[in-house]
Amino acid sequence: MIRKFEIKSHDGPGRIGKIEGELTPKLFSKKDLKIAPNEGSAYNIDREIAEFNVKETLRLAKENVDECDIAVIQGSKYLDLRVKCLKELEEIGYNGFIIANADSLLTNPRDLVELVVNLKKQAKKTSYFIFPFTEVSFMPILTYMGIDGFMVDSANYYSHLNVLQTPTKAYDLNAYPIYDEISQEELEKKNIEYMEFTIREIHAHMKNRSLRNLVEERSGTTPQNISTLKILDRTQMDYLLEYTQLF
Repeated sequence: MIRKFEIKSHDGPGRIGKIEGELTPKLFSKKDLKIAPNEGSAYNIDREIAEFNVKETLRLAKENVDECDIAVIQGSKYLDLRVKCLKELEEIGYNGFIIANADSLLTNPRDLVELVVNLKKQAKKTSYFIFPFTEVSFMPILTYMGIDGFMVDSANYYSHLNVLQTPTKAYDLNAYPIYDEISQEELEKKNIEYMEFTIREIHAHMKNRSLRNLVEERSGTTPQNISTLKILDRTQMDYLLEYTQLF
């Protein structure tokens, strides 16, 4: 059931690839994915609980490998458990992965960088990663780190919160009444449009080898975003330079 993933080019660790004829990074919809059942948990929990959830996730993934094409990497805040989960899911036969607890990772830049970079280093080159929950302004730096896709379903989540997601800012429309009146459906549509625009923007920059420029431009949009870039540069320079073209 795996989807063939082909890498076409790099811009830093970021990759342009193809899955079933479609370019990555791309937007995925939950309804179009066959996600293996898994045992989810909160991010900040005791290790014993996280170990149990990884064990159950692996068991469920193995039982459903013939019907599913995407597995979920559990392990909460424990990096070694996340890597263990990834490696054993690959052994079972999966090559597409959703990173669990994405919302918590966005508010913990150091953990985010450490997890994504270590998963990428440990994974097979033919494996691809989907970040299920993100603000639009975070999409460039996540791509730069090596994420291959994003769940478009997050647009619906933000519309429920009455939040407009633009490439540079998340607007709480209760505090910033940009529109006199807008329905939840219309807001979701606008959020999807901004996600689609940002994917196109990322592709254009990657083809021009200027993704880093876009990342730096967006780094000032939130404190978490600029912290992520600073930590990435300070702790993972070898990883960044491995695929960076030198002029």
